[in-house]
Amino acid sequence: MTKAPTLPRVLPGFGLSLGFTLTYLSLVVLIPLAAVFIRASSLSLEAFWDAVTAPRVLASYRLSFGMALLAAAINTVFGLLLAWSLVRYRFPGKKLVDALVDLPFALPTAVAGIALTALYAGNGWLGQYLEPLGIKVAFGPLGVLVALVFIGLPFVVRTVQPVLEDLETELEEAATSLGAHRWQTFRHVILPVLQPALMTGFALAFARAVGEYGSVIFIAGNIPMVSEITPLMIISKLEQYDYAGATAIASVMLVASFLLLLAINGLQAWQARRNGRSE
Repeated sequence: MTKAPTLPRVLPGFGLSLGFTLTYLSLVVLIPLAAVFIRASSLSLEAFWDAVTAPRVLASYRLSFGMALLAAAINTVFGLLLAWSLVRYRFPGKKLVDALVDLPFALPTAVAGIALTALYAGNGWLGQYLEPLGIKVAFGPLGVLVALVFIGLPFVVRTVQPVLEDLETELEEAATSLGAHRWQTFRHVILPVLQPALMTGFALAFARAVGEYGSVIFIAGNIPMVSEITPLMIISKLEQYDYAGATAIASVMLVASFLLLLAINGLQAWQARRNGRSE
């Protein structure tokens, strides 16, 4: 029997491309991450446990992960509303609003932190009206939340916006003609299509927020046990030349972030399979 002719590869030079990709990924991602764990492993088990479970460090875990999750949830809701307005409606200044969405991408994080502090401090433009009402934003946990919402909003908007643009309005019109109310149309027609994009935007906003440093330190106040974030604890360890302690905290943060993102991606895949079976 004669062998069938071998078809040419779709991607020429696949071996070379794959090798370059793996080399680049190793240099940029894998080797630095491995160095964190290797340096942290220089500590004894007891010293490692003491470093990652110190009271101030535990308080920073709660603040960083808690506020990152809350900010991502807030951005998911309001990012959807903003993307919906930009796609479905025409209004004066629409292009300006669309451009302003990307401002947190281009703005240096330190500048964002200073600007937010100037707005929400006790003598700021907004803070002078909020503090008499008992709402203290700057120099507290609420300031951390405001900063994380600010830097995470574009991830949700830019993830959902293309899906909304490709969504056919005929599906909504068909649901309406069959007697569906607005909420029923949104829940059963629009939301299943947007859900993967919303989950992706949530994951991106959370990943961006959990490691944020520059915009947070100015508005947080950095009060021990109150408004210290985990990246600040790592920087503090580095300034004290405690590199092993810094990498220990960083490794815990890395593993926790990876597990949370893995759970989010797993939930997204499960939801996609569920929607596929229901169809």
